[in-house]
Amino acid sequence: MASRSSGIVAGLTVAAVGAVGFLAYQASASVPASLGKPRTSASPAVTKAPRVKKNSTVLPGGSGTGERVVYSVGGDRVWLVDEDGAIRRTFTVTPGTVDPPPGHYRVTSRSNAVTGTDGIPIEHVVRFAILDGVPVGFSAATNGVARSADPSVRTGGIRESRADGEAMWRFATIGQPIVVVR
Repeated sequence: MASRSSGIVAGLTVAAVGAVGFLAYQASASVPASLGKPRTSASPAVTKAPRVKKNSTVLPGGSGTGERVVYSVGGDRVWLVDEDGAIRRTFTVTPGTVDPPPGHYRVTSRSNAVTGTDGIPIEHVVRFAILDGVPVGFSAATNGVARSADPSVRTGGIRESRADGEAMWRFATIGQPIVVVR
């Protein structure tokens, strides 16, 4: 009797795996072309996003809904978006050397003032990811200078002006959605 029940369990397992595979295939076939092909990755909710032109102040389509921070890694720009979709503020940033992949994140930690991984004193630090051990987040240099990151140092600091950093600090509290687009 034990071998018969193991055969039944094995048969049910094969059927379940086949059903899940079939449903996954159906789901991937019904993804709209505008969303691109699904990617398998360990990163959070990664989606293909439209590329944003440098210095474009227009909020990227496909960047979500509701209150959120939108960050364009290709456009080096941030939008602070109210719940009704109105842009509260938009500004340019200077990225670090580690870019987060497009996807949906949340603010995980904040620090009022620390020293950045590049040795520069920073304030209004709003972190939302860790990539290969490198914390990624927004910050402002206390000296007000947002210079380009040293390419030989792995940094996830996305630098803002002090005024923009203060606005981000007030807007992006713990749990605030962050949407990263190309």
